[in-house]
Amino acid sequence: MIKNENIKTDKTKLLLHICCSPCLMYPYTVVSGKFDVVMGYFYNPNIHPYSEYLRREESLKKFTDDKGFKVIYEKNYDMEEFIRNVAFREENRCYYCLSKRLEKTASLAKSSKFTHFSTTLLYSKHQKHDYIKEVGRNLEKKYGIIFYYEDFRLRYKEGIKLSLEYNLYRQNYCGCIYSEKERLFHRV
Repeated sequence: MIKNENIKTDKTKLLLHICCSPCLMYPYTVVSGKFDVVMGYFYNPNIHPYSEYLRREESLKKFTDDKGFKVIYEKNYDMEEFIRNVAFREENRCYYCLSKRLEKTASLAKSSKFTHFSTTLLYSKHQKHDYIKEVGRNLEKKYGIIFYYEDFRLRYKEGIKLSLEYNLYRQNYCGCIYSEKERLFHRV
């Protein structure tokens, strides 16, 4: 187990931000063996349309219910705030999106007395990995809670295999309206 000399208890508790069930598969197998307590946090106001959000949430529940893995599901789906904050800055939307989700996770982890926080975004080879790591380290300083970093991309294919074995929904775009357009626009 990972030990933290800055806390008064020997229990290590990780709050793991989850973007989707396929990206959870491999990181879950790793962190569940490294921490005393692991809990998920599903927070993704960038996902559009809402039906896609619900489909990803349903897929996550299918896996976590089967595993008995506890997840906090953010009730506030504030897609409008996401769009307001990236409008006219679309080329930088990913930076806002990643920062927003990590900050919300770090804040919740701190207020809920977790010792660590992390994200399944570290699994995807399509994400801005160095930026995620940088933001995590900055939030670690800001909130006084440890950002657990691991490069889960090393086992990307294993995670895909696991999600197929569980017959989980696998989306084909990151989630925001802009990434959906990029996925479809060049096909025409």
